[in-house]
Amino acid sequence: MLPWTAVDVALLYPAMAGFHLGIKSHKSNLVSPNGTTSVMFTSYSLLTVVSLALSVAANPVVVRDSFVSLPMAKRFNFSTSLKILEHDQARARQLRAHAEHKLSGNTARAVISVAAVNEAVNYAVNVGVGTPATTFSLLVDTGSSNTWVGAGKAFVKTSSSVQTSDRVAVTYGSGDFSGTEFTDTVTLGNGLTITKQSIGVASESDGFSGVDGIIGIGPVDLTLDTLSPDTRSTIPTVTDNLFSQGIITSNLVAVSFEPTTSLTSTNGELTFGGTDSSKFTGAITFTPITTTSPASEFWGISQSIKLGSTNILSTTVGIVDTGTTLILLSTNGFNAYQRATGAVQDNATGLLRLTTTQFASLQSLSFLIGGTTFTLTANAQAWPRALNTAIGGNTNSVYLIVNSLGTPSGEGLDFINGQTFLERFYSVFGGFQIPSALMVLWLTVQILPPTDTANKRVGFATTSFTTATTN
Repeated sequence: MLPWTAVDVALLYPAMAGFHLGIKSHKSNLVSPNGTTSVMFTSYSLLTVVSLALSVAANPVVVRDSFVSLPMAKRFNFSTSLKILEHDQARARQLRAHAEHKLSGNTARAVISVAAVNEAVNYAVNVGVGTPATTFSLLVDTGSSNTWVGAGKAFVKTSSSVQTSDRVAVTYGSGDFSGTEFTDTVTLGNGLTITKQSIGVASESDGFSGVDGIIGIGPVDLTLDTLSPDTRSTIPTVTDNLFSQGIITSNLVAVSFEPTTSLTSTNGELTFGGTDSSKFTGAITFTPITTTSPASEFWGISQSIKLGSTNILSTTVGIVDTGTTLILLSTNGFNAYQRATGAVQDNATGLLRLTTTQFASLQSLSFLIGGTTFTLTANAQAWPRALNTAIGGNTNSVYLIVNSLGTPSGEGLDFINGQTFLERFYSVFGGFQIPSALMVLWLTVQILPPTDTANKRVGFATTSFTTATTN
C-alpha cells in the first residue's frame, strides 16, 4: 500500500463530502475492525478532517487492497430435478410478495404462503464459522441478503459465538428457515476473517437438502423484517462487513459461472471486493439499479430482448438472480418467444421443446442492457443435452432454458435472468469504491463508509464461454 500524508487525506475531503454519509431511517449497524458497532456520521468540517488526517499520518493503519475469491460448486438436486420450472416460478412469486410487503410499509413480518420446493440446481461455496471454524456449504443467493447456517450440518458454538436477543426467519421460494441470530467470526478463502458477522442459526428449515444454509449477497435492505422483535433493523451482509472492516476497498461482489454438462462441478467463482480479469473478456458494462418496484428491491435492471430481429420484450424491468435456474419472461414475452422459435411445451419437463431440425435454425437471443448487446447463441439457449434425462426429458430432444414467469408485463418485474444467463456472462453487483487513503481515515477514527445501497448497479461482461458450444 502506498504511504499517505495528512495532506493527501485532507485533499480527499471534497470526495468524502460527496459520499453523502448519513443515518438512514432504519438502523444499519456496521461492525468496525476493533469490534465496536457504529452508525454512519452525518458530516465533518474541513478542520475536523485535517485533524483526523494528522492522526492518521501519525498512527498509520494498513488496508488490504485486494479481493477475496471463493470457488463455487454447481450441484444438481436429484430429488427435485423434475421441478426446475416449478421451483423457479415459486421463487419468483415469493420474491415479488416479499418486495410488495416491504414496500407497503407494514412493520409486521410478512406471512407468505408458497409451496416449498427444494433447490433443483444451485451454486454453493464453503464458508467457515466460529473459532475454530466449522466449514459450511452455503448456497449463493443474490435474491436475498441473510446469511445463515444449520440446514444440514449443525452449528457449533465456539468462543467467538455470541447469541443475540433476536429471532430470525426468512421464507424463500425454495423453502424457509427460522432460528436465532448470532454474531460470529466468519472465515473466507486465504484465511481472511470477518469479526462479529451477524448470521442466523436455524432451529427449523425446509427445502435445503444438500446445503447447510445460504450466503445472501443481495442489497442489505432485503434483511428488513427478518428479525424479531427488532423488525426495522437491517443486518449488514458479508460484503458490507468485508468493506467496513477494510478487508476489501470496493463494496461489490462478482460472480463467474461456466456452462457444464456435469451433474456436479466446481465451475464457478464468487469474488468480493473486485473483479477477476482472467474470468471475462472486454469491458464490463454497468447499468444502474432500476427505480421501478418491485424490481428495485433486488438487483433490478432494465433490458429489452430480441430473437434475431423479432421483438420479444420491449424495454422493461426485471432482476438478475443466482437462485433462479432458467431465464423467465413475462407471459407475453414468453408467448412471443415460443411463437418465434416454434417450440412446444413439453409435459414431462415443463420446458419448451424443439426438434433437431428446428434447433438448427434457432436464431440468437439478444439482451440490450446499458447500451450493450449481450447475445445468447442457439447453444446457449439449450438445456445441457447430457442432462436431459436428469430432468425427465428425452435424450434426443432439445429443451430451451427460456420459460414463463407466470405474470404479464407491466407489473414491475417482467423477467428474471437466472443461472443459465449468468453462466454465459461475468456479472458484478454493487461497485462503491473508496480511495485507500480515505479508507485509512475511516478505519482509524471509526467513521464507517456507506453500504452497497449508496451505489447500486449491476455489470456484465462477455467471457470465453459466451459463445461456447457447451450445453
